Amino acid sequence: MTSPATSCQVSKKHVLLSEILAVTSVMRKNSRWASGAHTLTARDSALARDLGLRRSTPNTNIQKNGRLSQEADLMGGFQQLKRTIWDVDDIDALPLPALIGPFFALIRSPLSNGPITSAALSALHSFFVCNLISATSLSLELALVELSSTVSHCKFEASDSSGDEVVLLKIMTVIHDCIVTSSVGPFLGDVEICEMLETVLTTACQMRLSEILRRSAESTMVSIVRTIFGRLHAFDPTAEEARLLNEEEPQHGEISMSVSANVTDAGDSLQVSEELTLSAQHHAVSLEDPERSAAPEVEGSSHALSPPRPYGLPALLELLRVLVNILDPNDQVHTDSTRLTALGILNAAVETSGTVMSDYPSLSALILDPGCKYLFQLARSDNSLVLQAALRAITTVFQTMRKHLKLQQELYLAFSIDRLAAPPQLKPISSKKNNPTSPRPSTPATGTPILGPVDTELELDKGSPVPSRPPVQPARGDTRDLMLETLSQLCRHPSSMVDLYVNYDCDINCENLFERLIEFLTKGVYPWQYSSASDAQHLHSQYLCLDLLLAFVDDMTARAEGRSEPWPSDFILPDSLIQDKSRKKLVLTGAARFNSKPKIGIAFLEENKLIYSDLSPEVSRTRSLAIFLKSCTRLDKRLLGDYISKPDNLELLKEFIGLFDFKDKPIADAMREMLETFRLPGESQQIARITETFASIYFASGPAEIKTEDAVYVLAYSVIMLNTDLHNPQIRKRMSIEDYQRNLRGVNDGTNFSPEFLQSIYDSIRKREIVMPEEHTGQLGFEYAWKELLTRSRQSGPFLMCNSALFDLDMFKTIWKPLISAIAYAFISFDDDYVIQRAISGFRQCATLAGHFHLPDVFDFVVVSLSQATSLLSENLPTQVPNYPVVEVEGQSVTVSSLSVKFGTNFKGQLAAVVLFNIVNGNGNALREGWTQIFEMFQNLFMHSLLPTRMLQMEDFLGGVTMIPLRGGQHSRPAPRSDGGLLSTLSSYLMTPYGASSENLVPEATDTEVESTMCTIDCITSCRLDELYAQTIQLDSEALVAAIRALEALAHERTITKWKQESDELTTAFNTSSAGDGTFTLPYDPASVFLLETMVSITCQTSRYIEDLWPILFEHLSALLSASTHYSVLLIERAVVALLRLCLILAQQKTLRDQVYVSLDLIAGLPPIVANSVAEQIVAGVTLILQNRDIVSSQTEWNLVFAALRSTTSHPEAARSTFDLVLSFVTDGQSQWMTPDNFNGLITILDEFANSAGQSIMIPQKGRRVPSQPPPNAPPIERGRRSIDILYDMKRFIAPFAESAGLQTGQVWRQYCLPLALSLSKQSTNPSRLVRHTAISQLQRLLLGPRFVYDENDHGQVEEIFNSIIFPLVDELLKPQVQQFDPQGISETRLRASALLCKAFMHFEVREDRTKSDIRILWIEILDLLDRLINAGKTEQLYEAVSESLKNVVLVMNAANILVPPSQEDQRDEHQRTLWTATQARLERFLPGFLTEVIPTPQLQLPPSTPVPGSTSAVPATAPSTA
Repeated sequence: MTSPATSCQVSKKHVLLSEILAVTSVMRKNSRWASGAHTLTARDSALARDLGLRRSTPNTNIQKNGRLSQEADLMGGFQQLKRTIWDVDDIDALPLPALIGPFFALIRSPLSNGPITSAALSALHSFFVCNLISATSLSLELALVELSSTVSHCKFEASDSSGDEVVLLKIMTVIHDCIVTSSVGPFLGDVEICEMLETVLTTACQMRLSEILRRSAESTMVSIVRTIFGRLHAFDPTAEEARLLNEEEPQHGEISMSVSANVTDAGDSLQVSEELTLSAQHHAVSLEDPERSAAPEVEGSSHALSPPRPYGLPALLELLRVLVNILDPNDQVHTDSTRLTALGILNAAVETSGTVMSDYPSLSALILDPGCKYLFQLARSDNSLVLQAALRAITTVFQTMRKHLKLQQELYLAFSIDRLAAPPQLKPISSKKNNPTSPRPSTPATGTPILGPVDTELELDKGSPVPSRPPVQPARGDTRDLMLETLSQLCRHPSSMVDLYVNYDCDINCENLFERLIEFLTKGVYPWQYSSASDAQHLHSQYLCLDLLLAFVDDMTARAEGRSEPWPSDFILPDSLIQDKSRKKLVLTGAARFNSKPKIGIAFLEENKLIYSDLSPEVSRTRSLAIFLKSCTRLDKRLLGDYISKPDNLELLKEFIGLFDFKDKPIADAMREMLETFRLPGESQQIARITETFASIYFASGPAEIKTEDAVYVLAYSVIMLNTDLHNPQIRKRMSIEDYQRNLRGVNDGTNFSPEFLQSIYDSIRKREIVMPEEHTGQLGFEYAWKELLTRSRQSGPFLMCNSALFDLDMFKTIWKPLISAIAYAFISFDDDYVIQRAISGFRQCATLAGHFHLPDVFDFVVVSLSQATSLLSENLPTQVPNYPVVEVEGQSVTVSSLSVKFGTNFKGQLAAVVLFNIVNGNGNALREGWTQIFEMFQNLFMHSLLPTRMLQMEDFLGGVTMIPLRGGQHSRPAPRSDGGLLSTLSSYLMTPYGASSENLVPEATDTEVESTMCTIDCITSCRLDELYAQTIQLDSEALVAAIRALEALAHERTITKWKQESDELTTAFNTSSAGDGTFTLPYDPASVFLLETMVSITCQTSRYIEDLWPILFEHLSALLSASTHYSVLLIERAVVALLRLCLILAQQKTLRDQVYVSLDLIAGLPPIVANSVAEQIVAGVTLILQNRDIVSSQTEWNLVFAALRSTTSHPEAARSTFDLVLSFVTDGQSQWMTPDNFNGLITILDEFANSAGQSIMIPQKGRRVPSQPPPNAPPIERGRRSIDILYDMKRFIAPFAESAGLQTGQVWRQYCLPLALSLSKQSTNPSRLVRHTAISQLQRLLLGPRFVYDENDHGQVEEIFNSIIFPLVDELLKPQVQQFDPQGISETRLRASALLCKAFMHFEVREDRTKSDIRILWIEILDLLDRLINAGKTEQLYEAVSESLKNVVLVMNAANILVPPSQEDQRDEHQRTLWTATQARLERFLPGFLTEVIPTPQLQLPPSTPVPGSTSAVPATAPSTA
């Protein structure tokens, strides 16, 4: 009913006359008013005086009792007003009361009816519109007083209800004009404002009135409230508060604001059911007796009123108090409709005031208490409209006055979380012990939250948690949505979560609200199993929770990017708050352990210096503990009462009760204060102990009227019993005061207490029950909790608000895991595009925060969460890749696999993949455990041919870069040779896993599958996997090690672990151990090769970190190579290549060079069949390693190098490379690399080449004509021959080595000559004829040549030449198995051996300087061997050769006077005689008469009886003739 405040363009006189005409016209339409309109009575005594006439006194009784006279007076007032203004040019010069007085009189008159009153009110509205009533009007203040009284006490005869409501509607309009739209509002006084507000508010609350009228009145009220509370911004708070308290000037009247829901007549004065009066003398707010039915009407006229002071704080305070008191849910006078109206008005007042309201203590006090108290209770209303209005008002109050509502906000948030949280599922029955039964079972549990803080993080402790709050009825349906929306609105400010953490989580006396809220929100994202809400409602609830979480993450990210506020200097220091948080955690843990077992709890408290750290002469250990127990609100009050009242803790009990100040406190209040800190135990002895201690301490405080300590004891017991008697609902007959007095007769040291003393105790207990802890339920419990809140709020300090980033790290570390899990669930489960987009943003921001705070665990968790959403992880990836169809699309080959088809249709998975890899790209240094998921996805993509080409390659020493094969048929170990044939071909066909026939089984790809595959390829391209792969070489050490560890773990799982599992399964299945003996081999697994190649490739490109990475790789490689026969040949080949590639890097690091030889030793230990399959890689790798000549510096190292190379000599291609390498060592030139350290190693490797030549000789089998000797130009034979030549040629290095090292002859012999000769001796029995003959020839040249170094004076060395070199050679040639390899050529070899034997004997033994040495044993051994040689072959050629050689030896020995025949004058020494005799005897066995033929023996003159030795023929009859 508002009108625009536009001024009229006609004169005010015209307006006034027009309105007078309009009103009187309506009056004349009524027959009663029409007769009075023409009555003119000479009543003015002034007129009589002017004419000199005497005027008689009229009969006032007749006038007063006659309605006609009253109507005539009202009509006459308008006539008089017209006469007055006709004579005035400017009506602004007339007092305003005179101009509008007749209208006021008409409106107040009970004789008026609805239309007339309506016309008068319309006239007033016109006066406001046309500025007839304005701020410049004369006597404005008096007119406003009368206006207020008029519209507040409008009376008229009721007619039809609609017409009457029009009158009320116009009253609202006039009041609105007066206060809101016109300029006169500020001139209204407090009383006038309150009168008008009372009128509007009462109209809005009249349930009998129509809905439109009540809503119009409510709208008017809101508009007025916004106007008058808006003036708070212009007031001076100090002055207004002073005016409120100190004003002594009386006002012009007394206001009565009334609110009633029921009115009997619309035309009556608005009646009151509850009145709140503003005292005119003191302006003090006071609540009058609510039983009073009505306030006295304020009647008066303008001449009796003095100008009021413009309204200010008193009127606003009175209105606010009325509104607050209407909200009291326990007041049955007001209905929910009335409260709904009051809530809307209150909300408008607070919204308009804003933060300015906090500057007015009187207004703030009303909001803090009881305003918040009533609002919180209405937040539990079942009326959805009231609930919504209450929640809106609560939100507004918190937005504007949060600084002063720290604990009120804690209570509301805790209550909201309790109601919104899902109920616990399947609570164990045993948990009843933490919820003691109330002694008042009939008191309903309303679910009002208890103020006692509860910390959920204590549930992590093994101790019993603190007593939980009473169960709250969960909010459901629309109520839940409302409460959740309100919670979201309260916590959407950028600093909201920081404020919660700083003010509550860092305050030991408050709950961990930040943690509880995040816990609730994260759980709220998941579905509520037992929810009765609709799917849409529940989904909306999940969205709200997620939205609030993401807003929190967004705000924290903004702060991390620099958009934060500096911490104010007048706030508590941040370090102090963080310390408080740490201490709070300890206190909560200690309290939980105390609640579980006090002894353990106290030990924990002492260990963490929470007790006994304040010891002093004044503070004992017992007192320190008592202080903690009394001050800690987290302790189980039942357990505390039981603990301190135990006999062992009597001193603690005394100290505990001694902490209370009972001075001048009545005993009932003292008992109440004590019993609020712990629950009284149930055992009588414990109660007695507590009561005795209390009596002692209370009596020491000197209470009035109590004479003895025993009297206190009895009184204390009486208080406990009286409390139970008066308030236990199970007791029907209550104790009266007389009963109480009778029970206490004579206990005060034999006398009675005064009746007044006992009456005060009785009244105190009757009015206020002593409520034990854990019995605070229902309204009583809420009142107690509210009282405690108000007490704590006086000490809690202001609510700190600052959008600071100082606490973000601690906050994020506390909640990151459930937060990311919730975001991940939302991303996976929700289908709304906006929600998915927000979740993606949340992932990115969490990753950003993880990097900002250096929390790799968080980054890992983000990666793990997203990787699970991609569907690219596969738990059971097969080792064999199926034959997937390959199609040509846009010129490129595309493999249509099961993964590509499935992933191509999973849009959310594609989103997750793109987000994941975009997050990881550039942030690899923040990743640790998450690398496992990254590489697991790479592995899966590889198996389905979806990785970029660069990641599918493997590097080699031989062929450069090749693709990793997906099928094992492409690489296999060389099969044993066979002769072929049909059966062999069929067997080969059946055994081939990927034969030609399997290609026919490849399914054809449909168009849909191809399209899905292309979607997958596009997604993989968007993921930029090759960029991520390239970035791995730029990682820091820690991240790189984590990446390699992840790769190794995956590879280990697919190789070592898998082999163990499958071999164990085989062992179990067949009840045999054969699976573990090397016979079981895993099939080829391309993924294991891929992981290995990736691991090595990254390592080779990050050689700067080889020291950190090497142990990881070597562990894996050594595990593979140590069991190389259990894995596919390609995997082992790649492992060997990997090891050698790493050795190339290790060779550059002096500290790691020893690892090169550990690796070579590992390679050298490979089984021959495995070594042969990887021989080419080995020799290529070793060749590259040896390019760095500084790498080998000792004989041991050379031996390891040659040991690795020896395994390559039997491989056709590798042997050639190895031989070329060895040849380069001994050939003159820049590549020559002969050292004393590698001399013996070269002998060994050359010896191995010669052996390889012998191994190429096949033993002829019976019935088959197989050439036993390959052609001399065959590569193995040629290398064997050349090896022998090189061995002989190596003698030229002996002298320089000996000279440079200054070796003695014996040392040279032992280190160089003997190994060389031994090798040639060994190869002189080689199955290869060419090698064998070359070796024996070179051996002869070596032994008989000039450069052969040995100690001629050391007969032992000479004997060693024969015993170690020549004799074994001849002995080996005589063995049958040697003859099998070359039956045709063995005779020649034996011939050469016999020649060597004889020449060597002559060279080393038959010399003039050695005539004194004893050669008998050696000579006889030579003769034995010659005997065996002649008899082994039994060929004429060999016989003649041996005989000739022997003849030469004998002649030389004879010439050297070593072998001397007997003579006539036998001058031989004993040595010569013995040698001759032995020689003759031995030769006679195989060459009879040979010796006497070669060396004729003179005939001796002997006695006849003495036989002549050697008389037999020297030539045997069977011996062939000699040439």
